Amino acid sequence: MRILIRTSKWAIWARRLGSFALPLAVIPIFLHRDRLITSADFHIIELVAAGFALLALILAMGAFARLWVTGDQGWARATFGLIFSLICLLPMVFVAWLAFHYPAATDVSTSTGTPLPLVSSTGRMLTTADRAEIEVDFPNARTRSYPIEARQMFEIVEQLAAANGWEPRARRAPTTPLDTGTFNGIATTLLGWRDEVAVRVQGTPSGSDVDMRSAAMHAWSDLGENGRRIEQFLLALDARITLMLRDAPQTPAPAPETDSAAPAVTEDETPG
Repeated sequence: MRILIRTSKWAIWARRLGSFALPLAVIPIFLHRDRLITSADFHIIELVAAGFALLALILAMGAFARLWVTGDQGWARATFGLIFSLICLLPMVFVAWLAFHYPAATDVSTSTGTPLPLVSSTGRMLTTADRAEIEVDFPNARTRSYPIEARQMFEIVEQLAAANGWEPRARRAPTTPLDTGTFNGIATTLLGWRDEVAVRVQGTPSGSDVDMRSAAMHAWSDLGENGRRIEQFLLALDARITLMLRDAPQTPAPAPETDSAAPAVTEDETPG
């Protein structure tokens, strides 16, 4: 007498839906980064992928419970469905945590006075982060002052911008030690969102001041990306300037001058 061992349909569908949700969540990231789809389409596709992944997770958990009771086959299928669904859902949970943790802003700047101009026309309203929120969430996003001449500082800023992979949009180099230089570029995040970055180098009598602004080119919360970008860039700039000043050749201090007009006192002339 043959005993028929069935394969759990819950496990079969868990793997099928998980296998469908995973590429549905991953492929649009590359399309979004290459600007083959818009951010609105990207968000819709990711929400659909999250829905399939959540359904696969529920089916996988249900399949484990049924397999334990019935003894049917399908443990491997249920496990794959669980793994695929978690690969899709965990990054989305992390994104949701970022949206909850950081203020719902799309524009962060170190300058409290004159804002740095943007050159990209996005047709959306920017949500500026409050200064108090910036100081709490991004304590290192502050104006920097360096004992470096403005023209040399602007060159360093452009080098760091290139190292970060920012796409240049506009630049104006300072022409005198007290002149102002500006750099505007486009930064692309890991998931393909694009932000405009503006850096201003203002020459001062003691060196130069550096201000920075980072603004999202979409209408949704930036998930703290702009504030973190400013902090990381300015901290890298701090490190670069510190190394440059440390390795700069030190000019030896001049020896104290002696009064050549004063007569030298010899041992014989010392009063007895």
